[in-house]
Amino acid sequence: MGFGQLAIELIIGFFSLLLFTRLIGKTQITQLTAFDFISALIMGELLGNAIYDDDTGITKILFAISVWGLLIFIIQLLGQKSITLRYLIEGKPSLVIQKGVIDRQALKKNRLTINELQTLLRDKDVFSVREIDYAILEQNGSLTILRKPEFDTPTLKDLNLPLNSKSLPSILVSDGVILNDSLQSIQKTESWLKKQLKKEGHPNLDNLFFVEWREEDGFYIVEKNQLSKGG
Repeated sequence: MGFGQLAIELIIGFFSLLLFTRLIGKTQITQLTAFDFISALIMGELLGNAIYDDDTGITKILFAISVWGLLIFIIQLLGQKSITLRYLIEGKPSLVIQKGVIDRQALKKNRLTINELQTLLRDKDVFSVREIDYAILEQNGSLTILRKPEFDTPTLKDLNLPLNSKSLPSILVSDGVILNDSLQSIQKTESWLKKQLKKEGHPNLDNLFFVEWREEDGFYIVEKNQLSKGG
């Protein structure tokens, strides 16, 4: 196989996998189930074998990716319509702690030891089972917990403190470049930004690495020389 053909096959394989990941959706990436993990491994194996096999051309590479991708897409589509099929493929969430009591049968069913359960709890900043009222083992292996009231973090409502609304922060400058889309989203102009930054003591945008703005807090500015000094 020549370098030119190998480069072409790698480029086609790369963009095919990129398209595939876009089609299956963002939630499939962040909530990887056992089925998704195996599917991704097989997809990568198909592509790798096809690229480095001299007898396999670009057409066969695209065919293999398309067929496997289509199968996964169909399974996901059917899973959205059928709860039974969804549970068969992805499994069900399991209640491993109920009213403060560990369900040993649920642990056994999910092949989860008490040590592994403690590890999952520590990932949630919980170091004692006594703090937990309910814990659910999700299909992707993560743990969702509900603390007992005496161990739960109090809210502003619980403390009878005033509630202040929060807005999303916007990045207005990145590496010295003004992000016009962000300015438009907050209905501001470049002249307004430059004027405000000048008031903050930053007349030169080239010296700014990062500028964040939120209505209730104002500006958060990071200069490039702060990074070089480790600040």
